[in-house]
Amino acid sequence: MTTQIAQRTWEDVNEGDELDGFVLELTDTKMVEQVSGSQDFYPVHHDTGFAREAGHPEIFYNTGFTQATLSRLLTDWVGVDGWVKKMSFQMRKMNIPNDQVHARGVVTGKSEGDGGMGEVTLDIWLENDRVGITTPAEATVLLPHRE
Repeated sequence: MTTQIAQRTWEDVNEGDELDGFVLELTDTKMVEQVSGSQDFYPVHHDTGFAREAGHPEIFYNTGFTQATLSRLLTDWVGVDGWVKKMSFQMRKMNIPNDQVHARGVVTGKSEGDGGMGEVTLDIWLENDRVGITTPAEATVLLPHRE
């Protein structure tokens, strides 16, 4: 059975709107999945002893996982007819096993755009219950106009 999700349009969005967001439980299994999926076998992502010798309190999730989590937030929000135009992020604090990570965002502006789609600017971020915001980010997305 396929569930059809209504497409968000540019007209549906207002400055200050919050993105739906989601929560990820960073379990040992998620760590194995991200290391295996990314093929990033640098020991700081899977060897606690190595990570601690390098001055880190724990192994931590890699850049690709962080980027993918933010990208999922955006693509879930824009829907199948929307488009992610650009995104930038800063990894300021670590997400480690047993953290609960929240992917969140807010609309900061909108303009007519070009090419028949409306442009929306967003502040997005990842935060965890342990240290707060770990990854602030900005994005520009394109949304279709209502027909």
